[in-house]
Amino acid sequence: MLEVSAVQREKMTEPDERGFFGDYGGRYVPEPLIGACEEVEVAFRDAWSDNEFRQEFLDVLTHYVGRPSPLTHCANLSADLGLNLWLKREDLNHTGSHKINNVIGQALLAKRMGKTHLIAETGAGQHGVATATAAAPTTTDAKK
Repeated sequence: MLEVSAVQREKMTEPDERGFFGDYGGRYVPEPLIGACEEVEVAFRDAWSDNEFRQEFLDVLTHYVGRPSPLTHCANLSADLGLNLWLKREDLNHTGSHKINNVIGQALLAKRMGKTHLIAETGAGQHGVATATAAAPTTTDAKK
């Protein structure tokens, strides 16, 4: 069973007094979306402090997505380059990319917030596929 480490928790820092995370940025969204962003922020902070939510997130990543992602050693290319080259196989995740890792958390948070629709803004389509996958009812949900 995966657990969130202290190192992972440390990476979730608070913005400084300017709203920046480190030397860069903050929130760059149109003014009409500020309220929605603040609603999500409050819900996220509440959810992330809830061990049951975090465990559900990790369980879904493990048992549905297939994390941790396997590594593949590229022996021939490693030999040619004179180094050890490994591929992190996000392509083996359910939906074929890393997008599902983030979308699972978004979908669980939306569900916790009582939202009934998910929207994906997508270019090449992998985020849309991941969102549709996360939103699809499970066999258990379909029976309700």
